[in-house]
Amino acid sequence: MKEIVINPITRLEGHGKITIFLNDTGNVEEAYFQVPELRGFERFCEGRRAEDLPIITTRICGVCPVAHHMAGAKALDSAFNVEPTETAKKLRELMYCGYFIYDHTLHFYYLGGPDFVVGPDAPPEKRNVLGVIEKSGLEVGKEVIKHRAYGQKITEILGGKATHPVSACIPGGVSKPLSKDEQREIENMVRSCLEFAKFSLKLFDDIVLKNTDYVNLIKSEAYTLQTYYMGLVDKNNHVNFYDGDVRVVDPYGKEFVKFKPKEYLDVIEEHVEPWTYVKLPYLKKVGWKGLVGGPQSGLYRVGPLGRLNAADGIATPLAQAEYERMYKTLGGKPVHNTLAYHWARLIELLYAAERALELVTDPEITSKDVRNKPRKPGGGVGIVEAARGTLIHHYILDEKALAKKVNLIVATTHNAPSICISIKNAAKALIKEGKVTDGILNMVEMAFRAYDPCFACATHFAVGQMPMEVEIYDHKRQLIREIKR
Repeated sequence: MKEIVINPITRLEGHGKITIFLNDTGNVEEAYFQVPELRGFERFCEGRRAEDLPIITTRICGVCPVAHHMAGAKALDSAFNVEPTETAKKLRELMYCGYFIYDHTLHFYYLGGPDFVVGPDAPPEKRNVLGVIEKSGLEVGKEVIKHRAYGQKITEILGGKATHPVSACIPGGVSKPLSKDEQREIENMVRSCLEFAKFSLKLFDDIVLKNTDYVNLIKSEAYTLQTYYMGLVDKNNHVNFYDGDVRVVDPYGKEFVKFKPKEYLDVIEEHVEPWTYVKLPYLKKVGWKGLVGGPQSGLYRVGPLGRLNAADGIATPLAQAEYERMYKTLGGKPVHNTLAYHWARLIELLYAAERALELVTDPEITSKDVRNKPRKPGGGVGIVEAARGTLIHHYILDEKALAKKVNLIVATTHNAPSICISIKNAAKALIKEGKVTDGILNMVEMAFRAYDPCFACATHFAVGQMPMEVEIYDHKRQLIREIKR
């Protein structure tokens, strides 16, 4: 049996490897996806002061810090039984829109988009942002860099830092109001980001949707997986990044359950396997059936495509029009085509810019009423939609407001089982009779890259220490001893 290893996998946040086993005929017998790193944040958050948690958890990842900050802030609101002021909610959501702008821009142009813009079979040295600039033009590259910087500048103004924000670490609101000058600066950036989002969708339309081969690739069995879908929705069941109830739809698009953040343990269970540091969540009422898709399996997906599938629409007009066009093009709801995550991501980029413009032009946004006083500490759950999907922070505090227990379920953890299946399906569909090229292996990687995974966020381990395996081989490469902790 022949073994093919892709290590490290590329264009993602974190570390991972793919091992593919071919049978005697050269076809794929098995394919495994493994994350070999450990982040122990759930354990070393214990004993920390409550107000430190939304700051400590941002260090889990340099790509997702705003999401962890905001989930932590909402968990503290819940733990201290305090509702933020209306202005504080709007300031938090505005900062969050800035995060979505820079994060979705990063993934499309730097990580996932090169597979389409320069092509999946392009030389490896071309499948990056420089290849995108070479193909699309220097001016496009300048716009990408500018608008990603705008998103981070919005975060900096509202959060105190561009990468690891601090403004929402107090329960019940934010630490400072927005000035009129800052409002005008953000409004100018947001208006520019709105035009950039429109441009990005047109670029996707011209390069991907007008290319029959690409559309067929999106719709192909290699990148199709039938699952449940999860995402935050507002009172109208429209997509919301910052607040709302969590809605789950089944593989046919019918609502399966809708729950409040504090009810998440009634809906989600986490399965553990010895071969990965990533836990594998599933819907408790359906059950763990292994790494298989379909309505009988409790696996579900989150993220841009998950959110759009779980919702009934989008609350802003331009994004809603694109939402309708995507489903019309791909055959109706829900869409199970994994590569459609890229299209959904650009629709969300448009929504983030539209929603940011609504918020920054709201007369209440510069109000000085930015905090309500907290009450006695207890337990609390905060849920937001990270760029990669539903993010859950659960804190249990003692009477001194110190963390007794912390549980995090991040977006990539939700998606981890489906990522494993997607990689295996792509490998089986693409590798035939032992014919393997660099382009084919890149197309296998495209199966995970569509999810925009963040494995630095996703890797935790139940026992709180890193297991160790040592394998000792002799000079003939024969395993003679194995030591495990």
